[in-house]
Parts: sequence; structure tokens; C-alpha cells
Amino acid sequence: MKQASPWGWVPTLYFAQGLPYVVVMTVAVIMFKNIGVSNTDIALYTSWLYLPWVIKPLWSPLVDIVKRKRWWIAAMQVIIGGSLAGIAMTLPGEHAFRYSLAFMWLLAFSSATHDIAVDGFYMLGLTERQQAFFVGIRNTAYRIAMLTGQGAVVMLAGWLEERYGMRLPEEEAVPAAWSATFYVLAGVFALLFAYHQWTLPHPESDRPCREGGNPLAAFGRTFASFFRKRGIVPALALILLFRFAESQLVKIASPFLLDGREAGGLGLSTIQVGTIYGAIGLAALTAGGIIGGIVMARHGLRRCVWGMTAAMNVPNLVYLYLAFAQPESEWIVSACVAIEQFGYGFGFTALTYFMMLFCKGPQQTAHYAICTGFMALGMMLPGMISGYIQELLGYRNFFIWIMVCTIPSFVAVKYARFPEKNSAE
Repeated sequence: MKQASPWGWVPTLYFAQGLPYVVVMTVAVIMFKNIGVSNTDIALYTSWLYLPWVIKPLWSPLVDIVKRKRWWIAAMQVIIGGSLAGIAMTLPGEHAFRYSLAFMWLLAFSSATHDIAVDGFYMLGLTERQQAFFVGIRNTAYRIAMLTGQGAVVMLAGWLEERYGMRLPEEEAVPAAWSATFYVLAGVFALLFAYHQWTLPHPESDRPCREGGNPLAAFGRTFASFFRKRGIVPALALILLFRFAESQLVKIASPFLLDGREAGGLGLSTIQVGTIYGAIGLAALTAGGIIGGIVMARHGLRRCVWGMTAAMNVPNLVYLYLAFAQPESEWIVSACVAIEQFGYGFGFTALTYFMMLFCKGPQQTAHYAICTGFMALGMMLPGMISGYIQELLGYRNFFIWIMVCTIPSFVAVKYARFPEKNSAE
């Protein structure tokens, strides 16, 4: 086995996991908004793009059965880079929305498959103690990718829109700017692919799992063994409900910050929102994720889970405050975002590590993919109707509703089983 420090590949691998996801779920929202797609349609279409993550358990056993995890990571990174380049090519042309959305679907499916391989490789390439320690690091790297998309990528596109707008009409400048931005993203993924070819270790345990000979039989046994796990019902309830409030908040937070005060928003510019998320939010998230991983490694999930659940949900109060107070100070808004990001980074480590513990066993890669599929379903369904709820209630009442939606996560935690040590079924 090639000796490689986890610090050399865990952060970059999970950055590569998060970047295409944020492109599909967040960057696409802003891009479609700029080319004239309505808010209702944006929420609906981008929520449907969760589907590959929801149904990825259907093909996750193939990642266990066919080839090594390392091979899957390399192959999917090539397809992801090609999909980003495809989006870049279609944006300046006719029917840009239709064709770019098609490449978004390809990007989503390849990204979901990449997730399966990366999560499986993480569990094969690290010891149990390292897995507990680096869970905060990997979540932080993933969220850094999210904030890179929300911050740096959006700011780059906005800057290019202004530059192209100096010599092109708006209907040409906007697609050209976003096309250039996606070419940059494709280049970033080419570099990530090259780096990971050099730095990823070669665990001895990274080999196809072909017990029983028949792939279809192995496929069926994978699902059967997952649903036979002890405590499956409360575990699924926790996975589906832990992010119930966030699944709705995440679709509305950026529009709230960008909408004018007359509409109940804060009236911030795209540059301001990108700066707040990309700088202050990034620092708070990094601190929260690292501290969450360290605390869990020292004290165990069972002792930390209630505090982490509170950290995940209570900071949603800052949006309620912002909606009622509508402060004009960018520093106050930044402080509120920092609180929310720190709480997310700290609290989300609990759910991630719970799924890792729950999935331990011979088919842990496929089982973890099933868990993340249910987690994506828990994000997809509430997110699809969040725009309608917000338009019906208005921003203030919507954020009150969000606080009500935090209750199911605490109920789910109460009934879930939290082992102190990793164990097989």
C-alpha cells in the first residue's frame, strides 16, 4: 500500500466531491436566474436535480462489484470535467437552458457516482480513529467547495458579466461570462484529476467485492442486508429528518439576502453575498467542522449528538432575526451568517459519522450510498415546495416555519441508536 498522509488527499478529494454538487444545486440557480428563468421554475428544476443522489443506491452495488474505488474516482472525475466543459459550450448558443440543463443532469449523475466511490475509499483508506478525526475535515472541505461555488465562482461570473457587458449587449454578455466561468471549472477539475492520480493511496482492501459470483444476486443481497440492519427504522428517520429545516432554508437563504427590502429581503448585491459566504462564512465553517470532528473523536457520538443537533438547528434563528430587523449593517449580516455556518459545520459532522458507523460491514460502500440517497431524498422533497411556502407566507413567517421544522430532527435523535464504536451488523 502506498503510504500517503490523509492530509494530502482527504481535503482535496472532498473538495472535488462538493464542487460539482454546488454547481448543480447553487451555481445553476444563479445562472438560470441571470438568463431569465423564474424563481418557481428554478426551485423546481434544481430540486429535481437531487434525483441522482436519491436513486444512486440503485447502482451503488456496481461500484463495490466492478473495479476498484480508485478507478471509479478517476473515471468520474474525467466525466465531471467533460460535463462542465459541455455546459460551457452550450451556454452561448440557441436553447442554452435546454442543453445546459441536459449537461447538468450528466454532471449530477457522474457526481453522485463519484460520491459513492469517494465515501467508500475514505472508509478503506483510513483507520477507524482517523475516520472519526477526519470527518470534520472532510465535511469542512466539502463545505469549502460549496462556499467556493457560492462565493468565488459567482463573483467571477459577475465580474465577467461586467467585463463582457462593456463590449457586448446584455443578452450576449451574460451567457459568454458564464461560459468562461464553466471553462475555468472544467480546468480546475482537470487539475484535481491529475493531482489525485498522483496522491491517492492504494489500500490493499480496495478491490471488487464479488462474493457469490452472480452480480445480480450480489446486488440484491446488498439491499437486503441493508434493510436487515438493526435499528433500521429509527436510523432512516434520523437520516431523513436531521436536515428537514435546512432542506427548506437552503433554497431560500440566498434569494432572501438578494431580494429588495420592499419584498422582505435585505437588498444585498451579488458581490456582497459572495464575499460574506466566501470569506466570513468560510472561516466560521472551517472552525465548526474541525472542532466538531475533534470533539467527536475525543468524546464519542453518543455524548455529543444532542449538542450537535442543537448546533445544526438553533442558528436558523439568525434568519428570523434578519427578516424582522432587516439590519442595514453588512457586519451584522456577516456575523449572523458566521453563526449559522459555524453551527452547520459543527452539527453536520454528527449525521455524517452516524451514517459511517451504521454502514460498517462487508458492503459498507453500497450501504453508505443508500444512506446518502435517503439523505438526498430528505433534502429533495421539502426543497421542492420551499419556494411555494415562502411565497405563500412571506419571508418572516417562512423563517418562523423553519424553526418549527427543526423539531422533527430532535425527535429523530431521541429514538435513534448511537453506538460508541464501529461495528459490523
